[in-house]
Amino acid sequence: MNSAQALTSPTVPSYGRRMLNKVPEITVYFWVIKVLCTTVGETFADNLNENLGLGLTNTSYIMGAVLIAVIVAQFRVRRYVPAIYWLAVVLVSVVGTLVSDNLVENYGVTLETTTIAFSACLIGVFAAWYASERTLSVHTIVTTKREAFYWLTILFTFALGTSAGDLLSEKLALGYLPTVGIFAGGIAIIAFLHFVLKMNAILSFWLAYILTRPLGASIGDYLASPRVEGGLGLGTTMTSILFLSTILVLVVYLAISKRDVIRSGPVAAPPGTGPAVLVVLNKVAPTESLIDAVRRRAAVGPAEFRVLVPNPDHLGFDRGDPAGVDGDALLAEALPPLREAAGGEITGRVAESPNAYDDIVAELDAGAYTGIILETPPVHLSHWLHVDLPRRVAQLGLPTEAVAAT
Repeated sequence: MNSAQALTSPTVPSYGRRMLNKVPEITVYFWVIKVLCTTVGETFADNLNENLGLGLTNTSYIMGAVLIAVIVAQFRVRRYVPAIYWLAVVLVSVVGTLVSDNLVENYGVTLETTTIAFSACLIGVFAAWYASERTLSVHTIVTTKREAFYWLTILFTFALGTSAGDLLSEKLALGYLPTVGIFAGGIAIIAFLHFVLKMNAILSFWLAYILTRPLGASIGDYLASPRVEGGLGLGTTMTSILFLSTILVLVVYLAISKRDVIRSGPVAAPPGTGPAVLVVLNKVAPTESLIDAVRRRAAVGPAEFRVLVPNPDHLGFDRGDPAGVDGDALLAEALPPLREAAGGEITGRVAESPNAYDDIVAELDAGAYTGIILETPPVHLSHWLHVDLPRRVAQLGLPTEAVAAT
């Protein structure tokens, strides 16, 4: 089968493609429920352990078993289900707290040691995830492996947050309310760096995600602890009921309104309907081999083309490429030769992510495509188009032609 035939062959979306919507969109609802979940993780674990008299060990066994059952359900579903997803987050929060508490109380490990150890584990998971998948984006959880990395990361963020929060509020005797202020301030700084100074979105997300855990734990300790210890004295039972009820209301609202569902458009369409062929450039200047590929596809039959070019803010990651140039100008320069090859109008945009895969997924979610023409890196390695990108893009379920840049 030649490349032109491959681009027009019917296809069925792959299993990985069907898994794209298993995580919620990152909205204000996400962050509110996340903080509530972390608070519940702190107070509910304490409530089971102390007030119900189960003991730390029995509580750990019970909640660990319940978590495994819910995680299995989360892996089995084929789409984002708010009730299952957020129940899993609550349980991971509880178990993460119990893991930290067990090490400290049952095995005598210091909070300094657990904080350092969980930090090292979290860094290790991030490193393994990135080495395997070349992205840490939560919008690209398209395989079982990535979902496993995702939930393992969340578990260690909760365990780390418990240790770090306890270290500051108790071991260093800063108090619960000042600790809340420290972590809230840290999140505010991350928000400023992201929204004002344009810090990388994926890095910003995970830094904020890590800090929301000790923030929520400190809030839970402040609300539940007796007044003589610097808290409000609500108790773990009342605090757990209050926050679990709020989580339930928000999750029911999201399940009905679908406000946090990542919208996905059709992934396949007849030739000529919508922006049917996505053309992804390795550099902003299309090579002759890419132009020839577009020309061959246009000769097969009517088709519309949409071009995706790398963001010049990220070109500095590629050897020999200057940063700081205007993306729209580079896109305007790239479109004319492709329009001539296609024999018609071509639209395009500048990538938003430093990882090409993330923008390709966003494009497929937004419109109907019949195929992808992907210009692969030359001899040197591009940090935007990774060498394994054609294989990963092909797993999204659309015919993909990889054209070697010369």
